Amino acid sequence: MRPVLVLTLLLPLALEAQPTLERLFYYVDREDSYDSFVKHADRIDILGVGGYRVDSLGILWGSVDRRVLELARQRNVKVMPLLVNESFHQPSLRRLLSDTAARHRATRAMADECRQHRYWGWQFDIENVHIDDRDRLTTWYGEAARALRAAGCTISIAVVHRPSELAGPLSYHRFLFDSWRAAYDLAALGRLGDFVTIMTYSQHTRRTTPGPQAGIPWMRSVIDHVLRSVPADKVSLGIPSQGLHFFTREDNTIPERARSWAETVTWTWGSGMAERYGARLMWDSTQAVTYGSFENGGTFEWLFLEDERSFRAKLALAREKKLRGFSVWVLGAEDERIWAALRRE
Repeated sequence: MRPVLVLTLLLPLALEAQPTLERLFYYVDREDSYDSFVKHADRIDILGVGGYRVDSLGILWGSVDRRVLELARQRNVKVMPLLVNESFHQPSLRRLLSDTAARHRATRAMADECRQHRYWGWQFDIENVHIDDRDRLTTWYGEAARALRAAGCTISIAVVHRPSELAGPLSYHRFLFDSWRAAYDLAALGRLGDFVTIMTYSQHTRRTTPGPQAGIPWMRSVIDHVLRSVPADKVSLGIPSQGLHFFTREDNTIPERARSWAETVTWTWGSGMAERYGARLMWDSTQAVTYGSFENGGTFEWLFLEDERSFRAKLALAREKKLRGFSVWVLGAEDERIWAALRRE
């Protein structure tokens, strides 16, 4: 009788379950944001709440909606308020960063709020930082990290997109570099804090020619640059829920009296606008965005919309890069169908 050979099949590693991405959604004080949180809290890990400001003296003020705090506790959602420098005003921020007493005043207030309200953590949303204030921002962030951890809080920071250490080809990129991008010491911030949210959106804005909020090639270049300095398990991918509508607006402050402009639009409003004007929405597979144009009084307007399909493409990028998770700006503007994608995630 011939021996029977038993072959053991090994499942490839590719079939193993992928780690779950940490889901952070930003909340703003609007009813659509609240309604979305009520409906979908069970699919949110962290709620980043925009409720606090800090001025040049280090005076902190703000609060979180009591309803939001109660619901978050009932549904086991971690609450992480954002600390925002007042009006993103650069001279005021410089005064704060240069004043040791002001920095300590703000840091103590954050720790006190953390203890009083049992926040899970804080996120720095400090923007329009001049390149000369880079070291001062890092110093403050380190001070805050020590104080907040002593209070039982985590700490993170949201940083503006940056695809390289060079400014870029245009004077527009130089402006972004000196006042928005270059002041974040990515390696130091990643080392000092618990995680870094990369605002991988605003690729196009009211200041630019028409284009997507966050095309996949653009996001990939930004993330690849960040991962040279920050470990993947400390990086959260910024994902926009809002699209962009580009149009012409009147502007009496300039001699031409009109200019190209853009506004953010929710999925509901943007897709409704396309229907209203008869725009045919198309899918750009390279950028992973839904877009279309229409004529309005003889001039063309453009829509670049974030929907469930573009959201899934961004989730795939976060998984591919083995990131900690993602951070969606903003709750309430999203295509409702993204929640089905998160059920499958």
